[in-house]
Amino acid sequence: MIEALFAAVLGGLLLLGLHRKVIARVQQRPGPPVWQEVLHTLKFSFKSTWVPETASPGLFVGIVLVAIGIWTAALAVVLAGGSILIIFGVYMLHKIVEHGFGLSSGSPYGKFGAVRSVISAASEIPLFVSVAAIAVFTGSLAISDIVAYQAVNGPLLIIAPPAAFAMYLVILSKMPFSPFAIVEGKELVSGYKTEHFGVWRAGLEVANAIKTSVLLGLFLLLFLGPLSPFAFVVAIVILLVSLSFVCAVTPMLAPFDSVTIQALVTVVMLGYLVLLGVIP
Repeated sequence: MIEALFAAVLGGLLLLGLHRKVIARVQQRPGPPVWQEVLHTLKFSFKSTWVPETASPGLFVGIVLVAIGIWTAALAVVLAGGSILIIFGVYMLHKIVEHGFGLSSGSPYGKFGAVRSVISAASEIPLFVSVAAIAVFTGSLAISDIVAYQAVNGPLLIIAPPAAFAMYLVILSKMPFSPFAIVEGKELVSGYKTEHFGVWRAGLEVANAIKTSVLLGLFLLLFLGPLSPFAFVVAIVILLVSLSFVCAVTPMLAPFDSVTIQALVTVVMLGYLVLLGVIP
């Protein structure tokens, strides 16, 4: 598990670095090196660390540990082939964590980021509809069973493309510079991350790295099935590049527009479930 956790952190940081690089190249900028996020995390680890006077010290520090803990637990569930409901429960907990980050510092920018994290909870709705579609085809919510089903019947990406699109949209909403990343709007400085610095910011970057590895890896397991290690790496890079391209060519939406689009996707997905016979 320690080796897998290290790989998830390092891989996630490199993927986030590649994400920034692809966005920059699409926008005709040189961009930072792919390993920039690794350097950022190491840099924050050795910088001065403090707790703002306006912060709640216990929450300010504890929320970093909670963020790392929930995504480490999610990684363990993925590796064990456990239920995707647990993963999506962690995804919902992450919203609470984002809210806690924003409120813990006492900063107005953090507070606005926390409020927007609640508004962005609309992204969970397409997620649950996607889960329902997966359960209809595979008859199970266990990751191991879903992977085994695809080994026999083919990728769910081909069998149930609307479900794959819904989850793709959910992952897109969690990527930096995404059109749905309303918690990171420029008018909020760094949003809920504004006041966390030093080792606390490094911890936050580690949590985001694990989250990125878990969400991208889970998408491949749920919709492509069993892959060789080499094919898995190639597929996760292709998936990341596609997300980065969307982020590069699409402006950040206003909070209302972001929620509206995600709600419309939910309506379409509900129609898809009706066609499948899940909803009478």
